[in-house]
Amino acid sequence: MQQGYRYERTAPAGKAFAPGFAPELTPADMLSLGVFCGKYMTDCTAEFPASWFENAKLAGDRPDCSLNYFGVRASTPLRVWIEKGWIHPDDPRGWFQWYCRYYSGRRMPVEDRRQVARWRAFRRHAAQIVKNCNPGDPFCRPKQRQALLQWAYDSRIL
Repeated sequence: MQQGYRYERTAPAGKAFAPGFAPELTPADMLSLGVFCGKYMTDCTAEFPASWFENAKLAGDRPDCSLNYFGVRASTPLRVWIEKGWIHPDDPRGWFQWYCRYYSGRRMPVEDRRQVARWRAFRRHAAQIVKNCNPGDPFCRPKQRQALLQWAYDSRIL
């Protein structure tokens, strides 16, 4: 999807995150749990550490939502993200692509602040699960739980 894009990694991988930005899952965790119906990272594995993909649940030609941890589709189509202006040109796949690059050490101060703010705002979905579900019931609100996984919140423990 993105050809010839280059960036500099100025922070150590997995460290030096913005204050208040404390994802519960690493990109490798997310890929091993099953996110985005297994299609998100299938064509850019060379950009990231091979270890991220050792246990990744990736689909073949077509998305396979049975690979998702909660077995449901929880993503909005990319075209919707583009229409809403949520996509930064450096990360044409959106938040997860930004997070993978941020986790790897790339820093873009203005975009980083925007994406961290979006991540914080998504936490409201965890509050809705806590409010509306019995503790430990993984079958309550599976779509919302899957969406939280896709934003690096560990919804398995809610």
